[in-house]
Amino acid sequence: MTASPPEPQAPITRESMPDRRGESLTGSQIIWESLVREGVTVCFGYPGGAIMPAYDAMLQYPVHHVLVRHEQGAAHMADGYARVSGEVGVAVATSGPGATNLVTGIATAMLDSSPIVCITGQVPAHLLGSDAFQETDITGVTLPITKHNYLVTRAADIAPTIREAFYIARSGRPGPVLVDITKNALQESCEFVWADEEPTLPGYRPTYTPLPAHIAEAIALVHKAKRPILFCGQGVIKSGASDALKAFVEATDIPVACTLLGLGGFPASHPRNLGMMGMHGEAWVNTAIQEADLIIAAGMRFDDRVTGNLKTYATGARKIHIELDPSEINKNVKVDVPIIGDVREVLGELTPHLQKVERPNWLARISELKGDSAVRDIKHLPDLGKLYAAHVIHDLWRLTDGKALVVTDVGQHQMWEAQYYHHEQPSTLVTSGGLGTMGFGLPAAIGARFARPDDNIWVIAGDGGFQMTACELSTCAQEKLKVNIAIINNGYLGMVRQWQQFFYGGRYAATPIVSPDFVKLAEAHGLKGLRVTSRADVAAAVREAEAHPGTVVIDFRVEQEDAVYPMVPAGADLHDMIKRPARQVDGKPAVHNPIFETGEDR
Repeated sequence: MTASPPEPQAPITRESMPDRRGESLTGSQIIWESLVREGVTVCFGYPGGAIMPAYDAMLQYPVHHVLVRHEQGAAHMADGYARVSGEVGVAVATSGPGATNLVTGIATAMLDSSPIVCITGQVPAHLLGSDAFQETDITGVTLPITKHNYLVTRAADIAPTIREAFYIARSGRPGPVLVDITKNALQESCEFVWADEEPTLPGYRPTYTPLPAHIAEAIALVHKAKRPILFCGQGVIKSGASDALKAFVEATDIPVACTLLGLGGFPASHPRNLGMMGMHGEAWVNTAIQEADLIIAAGMRFDDRVTGNLKTYATGARKIHIELDPSEINKNVKVDVPIIGDVREVLGELTPHLQKVERPNWLARISELKGDSAVRDIKHLPDLGKLYAAHVIHDLWRLTDGKALVVTDVGQHQMWEAQYYHHEQPSTLVTSGGLGTMGFGLPAAIGARFARPDDNIWVIAGDGGFQMTACELSTCAQEKLKVNIAIINNGYLGMVRQWQQFFYGGRYAATPIVSPDFVKLAEAHGLKGLRVTSRADVAAAVREAEAHPGTVVIDFRVEQEDAVYPMVPAGADLHDMIKRPARQVDGKPAVHNPIFETGEDR
């Protein structure tokens, strides 16, 4: 006779979970005991040999495990979850290829300051260094792309290490932490000890108090400035400083420019919101930055996509940098007043001491710059028989009342989203900024769905990037998730093609891409697929997608060789932008382009 499998035990709920401190538990049990105590309700992962004991123990704990189709997706899901929830996201993988498949997602989280903890299995301690099956030195591999990482070889060290990992990931400037645990540590037993108080780590200083002298100097510079501008970076969102920023602006009447990751940190509809700065930012914003006499940078790091040529960047401006991470101060741009501290707290300290200074000439100059630029209004545009990505994203913004949580992939569509979907609230745009990771969009949206089960979530992806992690459609199907996916399908690796058009003589090397039938691909997963080829059909497709209870993939067949304007060439001066050429009418340049007419549609 064949023995019957044991009856599964009823899982422990959070309410019924006993306090097992002082009991003898396996290292695998200790992982889940620790995660539950850190507030983890969902994790994203893929099992394998070295991590298998942890998966066996997982069945008895109230943590929902999402089976990904590739470990890169697990890291991106944990990242997306962290960005919109404000909590730590968790990814789990086995040793060797399981762990190395996390690397791209870990680097993405590192560059964008996203708090995730990755737990990986490792070969038994006595086999370390022997090139055992599926052995990889993952702590060595991830040393440059984690805030910290650990190799744990004893069961007794698992609980305190996970406690430290979560503390490091979420405190100060957030970031990824990896905990690599050998298989023997997972299988051994020891007394479970858990400390409720926060860890104290020698040499780790996650919080700073601004120097009073720097606060005083900043106040004086703000009152003296005739052409000030404030930068809203992702640090505004991370610190929950949006209300503090609005109070600061209302007290000072200083205009605000946003970084890509700062979009939503300051309402797009606010009269002092200038829009996005940088390589594909608004032309008037970049020019205003170059003409400013004071820059107040809040929670941003002056990366190259924002500054252009550092030698000519805002040379006439004094600079105040409000930043939590001291290593970012003077790293790229030398500043006059460094204020090291939490953005929300610093703005709250500055605002009561500031008075509104009338600067009519500066505001008039900005209006003049804005009037001279091609302001994007596509509300009343003729169809012209073509579907442009700008049409799709603008209409999506209008049809969702600007209230969707949008997760983008990376490429031209990402920049068009930043230009045409106007974000009013923080954490409503999730995108890979620092690393620019293609394939980020779909898995990050899955993670976001678990953080915000009731939100209207849209993925905007290119046909190239979407295919990098399209396997996660199976995860959507298995988990019965509701995610709407808009594929901006132009038949090219669009951003690379644009660079080839501008800088490589139009030689399209390896950028034309053949894609599957995305509608049939969706249907093969048991999901709904739609195709749109004209602007007249955009609204109906969006409404149909939102009404459908499950995941929907919409294949938007857009104009193939459109480009993102304006564009600051790499290394060029910030004000030296490539702008959209005027349309030709009877061989003569027209005043306006048919896609982007003068006037605003907010």
